[in-house]
Amino acid sequence: MALKSHPAPWWRGAVIYQIYPRSFADSNNDGVGDLAGITARLEHVASLGVDAIWLSPFFASPMKDFGYDVSDYRAVDPIFGTLEDFDALLNRAHSLGLKVIIDQVYAHTSDHHAWFRESRAARDGAKSDWYVWADPKDDGTPPNNWLSVFYGPCWSWDGRRGQYYLHNFLPSQPNLNGHNPAVQEALFDTARFWLARGVDGFRLDAINFAMHDPLLTDNPPVTKAGRVRRRPFDFQHHFHNQSQPELIGFIEKLARVVRDFGEERFTVAEVGGEQALKEMKLFTAGNDRLHTSYGFDFLSAETPTPALILKTLGKWRHEKGEGWPSWAFSNHDAPRVVSRWGDRLRQDDWARLLLALLMSLRGNVFLYQGEELGLSQAQIPLERLRDPEAIANWPLTQGRDGARTPMPWNNWQPHGGFSTAEPWLPVPEEHIERAVSLQNADPDSVLSTARHLVALRRDIPALRHGDFIPLGLKAPLLGFERVLGKERVRCLFNLGAVPARIAPTGGRILFARGAGQDRLEPLGVCLSVLS
Repeated sequence: MALKSHPAPWWRGAVIYQIYPRSFADSNNDGVGDLAGITARLEHVASLGVDAIWLSPFFASPMKDFGYDVSDYRAVDPIFGTLEDFDALLNRAHSLGLKVIIDQVYAHTSDHHAWFRESRAARDGAKSDWYVWADPKDDGTPPNNWLSVFYGPCWSWDGRRGQYYLHNFLPSQPNLNGHNPAVQEALFDTARFWLARGVDGFRLDAINFAMHDPLLTDNPPVTKAGRVRRRPFDFQHHFHNQSQPELIGFIEKLARVVRDFGEERFTVAEVGGEQALKEMKLFTAGNDRLHTSYGFDFLSAETPTPALILKTLGKWRHEKGEGWPSWAFSNHDAPRVVSRWGDRLRQDDWARLLLALLMSLRGNVFLYQGEELGLSQAQIPLERLRDPEAIANWPLTQGRDGARTPMPWNNWQPHGGFSTAEPWLPVPEEHIERAVSLQNADPDSVLSTARHLVALRRDIPALRHGDFIPLGLKAPLLGFERVLGKERVRCLFNLGAVPARIAPTGGRILFARGAGQDRLEPLGVCLSVLS
């Protein structure tokens, strides 16, 4: 199927499959997924044709934020297995042609981490300034007005030191002092540990929270009318508790550490917040920083429109020195896209359209486990919620649990074949009806569609590497071309509820659903190579 060879790094335009280890596959039947379970199911991932997997944290942790509160960067938490289990996973993935990307959480640790225990013990210890400590105001209140993502103030009192410590997320996730050279070097040593073990790169979690304003300047309030405020965090601009200019120097040092292990090693920054676009471009500019950045443009959008897609892609114009973007429609922190953007009555059609759209975008693609099955957002009853954000904000939001339910592997075993024990989150019956076993042999299934679309992206250079050229069609039609040299792939989508007329495309059809010679049905798609 390949039309033209085009040399590029493996990661440029890659499809990366995200695995949430707690919910992928349980090998020891304790109700929680583990590394051995992932290893046993890697053939499914390889069958999709993706380039790499990204593993959410599996490190030692008290699990108050399910692994994003790390207590030992170099240890596997026993619920997931051992370092030997990780080595086996890595070897099996490589044998299947899959790169392995792992999360690194450098902005904060768990309060169980040995570094924090030493830091809180005394103001004059060797690690006393490895975290962000501050004296109270004269009236005993926190040193400034900074607010955390999940709850209220960014500050918690510690009686051992008689000071407040900073946490941008849970109180059990104290922020590291990223300005401290010793902290930076300790984190670089952590990176070297995993790179030497053979990982192919890192996804850097919440990296723009890794440095703060040392002057502890108050954040200004948000005054713009109409902004949705679901949390105290939404009431202020976060100019000073994150996104500091000194972060660029840290990123460049980290990039050098990664490059020391070979040019094929890969880095992607997770960047959220109101300054995300500026930071995504800063973090990836030139050749001395990170390879790509992962934003929330689509993960936070409630409605898919042609304007949203074109405006978002249009922010990356392939200018000199500009980095390379990455896109995701679903992940472990956002409601699943077929529920957020689609509707239950046409769930399969929405799933196919969204897969086709995602695989047609310029940039890297992150595909979340179960997205290839068209899984919907699960509805979790209050008594089964595990996410601290969900519990704190119920019933306003169900938080992140509905996107984290276990993978349904087959329809004949308990809990969809994920585990023989009661899983840590329930497996909805509607997910079991979309199990891998039911979709595998069906050439018209969402799973078969996903495999076909990933193969198109892999085999057609314009889809993987080409420029993005909008066609200027009238909504609800979305149209653009991916162009590389003389190769042009026209991508047409009807995001509306009524049929729409299109000009005859000609050329060779790569993928079509609900497409006629001169019209697209509602949720119709047509991808074609133009002659």
